[in-house]
Amino acid sequence: MLDKVRELVQEIDQATITTKEDLELFRMRFISRKGVLTELFDNLKTVAAEDRRAVGKELNDLKNKALARFQDSSEALEASGAGHQGPAVDLTLPNVPGLTGTQHPLSIVRQRIIQIFERIGFNVSDGPEIESDWYNFGALNFPDNHPARDMQDTFFVQKSAENQSADMLLRTHTSNVQIRLMEHRSKEETFRPIRSIMPGRVYRNETISARAHCQFHQVEGLYVDRNVGFRDLKDTLYHFVKEMFTKDTKIRFRPSYFPFTEPSAEIDISCQICHGSGCNICKHSGWVEIAGSGMVDPQVLINSGIDAEEYTGFAFGMGIERITMLKYEVRDLRLYFENDVRFLKQFEGL
Repeated sequence: MLDKVRELVQEIDQATITTKEDLELFRMRFISRKGVLTELFDNLKTVAAEDRRAVGKELNDLKNKALARFQDSSEALEASGAGHQGPAVDLTLPNVPGLTGTQHPLSIVRQRIIQIFERIGFNVSDGPEIESDWYNFGALNFPDNHPARDMQDTFFVQKSAENQSADMLLRTHTSNVQIRLMEHRSKEETFRPIRSIMPGRVYRNETISARAHCQFHQVEGLYVDRNVGFRDLKDTLYHFVKEMFTKDTKIRFRPSYFPFTEPSAEIDISCQICHGSGCNICKHSGWVEIAGSGMVDPQVLINSGIDAEEYTGFAFGMGIERITMLKYEVRDLRLYFENDVRFLKQFEGL
């Protein structure tokens, strides 16, 4: 049997393995259950007892040698590509052009809004999307029984029946970032004026339709300094509208009410889709609301640790989906969230 083992060692060393077929023949010859090694191990019981240990060692060495040669040959074939299954690559065929993606329309408009406000001295601030009741409602003068605090309007992460201040929720606006920013600045040794915008995602428990969604994007702005007036607010928003849309876009301010601003105003612009002739987006009025605004309520400044006798400020907030709808004449907000390539490809190159 030892002579047979030595013959197989020599056969393994001299075996030629250059293709996948050669490798398979080697496996069938030496490693498979019907190979010669299996047969030799079965015949080991016929060897004399005193020689069985030495012969067994030789057989194990032979088996390890066959396995090592198989593994090395397999790796060499993979590295060289010789083991590739399937038809050869035809290098004369025309190449497949690379497909590039496009920016989402909301990202395009968000970047444009940031660009417009950065040019007039605003920076960008960010804050948490999971927020406490204080930063989302309390510090902004929302009364305890305000409808926005109800579960049918707000997504609560943690709701306490006994302690409202312990409530945690998905923020309903990015005004929470304004409070955090003012609070942080008020703790500085010397107060620095605040001029910042806060773009981000917000959540409200609303029925999804062509005009509303349960999640959407807002950008809010805040300017706090000495002698800030309503004229500063109007000039800022006039500039934004003319830059975002066209120089001919009309803008109007309507008196309104918000718990955190006084006086307050809603901003309308002439409809960019029907250009005043009337459509379902402007409800056939020729005007579309794009933002809410006003002078920061003194109590909000006090809640944030800022001296309301010395400093004043204005704030505004707008929905990025609404601005995008008017900018690109999109009539259904749901298209922004469906990832339909046919819709997204229309914004290629913008």
